[in-house]
Amino acid sequence: MPGWIDWYDSEHTIYVNARHRDVHFRRIAQEIADYVPARSATVVDYSCGEALHAGIVADACGRLFLAEPAPHVRARVAARFADNPKITACALEDIAALPDGAVDLVVMHSVAQYMSVAELEAALATFRRILKPQGALILGDILQPGVGAVTDALALLRFGLAEGFFPAAVLGLARTFFSDYRRLRSSLGLTRYGAGEMLAKLAAAGFAAARVEKNIGHNPARMTFIARPE
Repeated sequence: MPGWIDWYDSEHTIYVNARHRDVHFRRIAQEIADYVPARSATVVDYSCGEALHAGIVADACGRLFLAEPAPHVRARVAARFADNPKITACALEDIAALPDGAVDLVVMHSVAQYMSVAELEAALATFRRILKPQGALILGDILQPGVGAVTDALALLRFGLAEGFFPAAVLGLARTFFSDYRRLRSSLGLTRYGAGEMLAKLAAAGFAAARVEKNIGHNPARMTFIARPE
């Protein structure tokens, strides 16, 4: 993920305005919180991004690890939640160092597309080890083969219309066309998985998994899976 990490650690324009950024992270946090199994649960949000509303998740659990590989983003997350004793901002390496069976829920949302197959497999092995036998892994926003940028753009426009930033979404899409994000998407590519392929990969990593009917987030063309250790 190095190229993508560097981009997300820069002053990028993936969010078209402050309203988009706010409602995006609020929706993700609310939907992650719905998966928290108990108020005492230990939760990992793996590659969490800015996690603006992670306090919603923290309110639903006992301890929340916000693991983020981009150093400047991670520093902002740490500062944002410095006064919340439930939240620990950390690097991905800190998650790999957790003891076996320490975690009730791992969430990795909108990350797999930026990882190589080998990176995903390594992450799944880590998740399998740190999860409790009754724990769960949520993989959200998995890109399917054949679903491209046009579908993503339409999903953003619908989201903008529903959440009050439609004009900014239109302008943002035009700006993105000439941005580093589009060039990176063309040069580095995005990793895609069919539903059967992802289920097979999770099974190979030691999980019993199923696709969830509703994807986390605003894009219904992408997939969410729930997986439990076998």
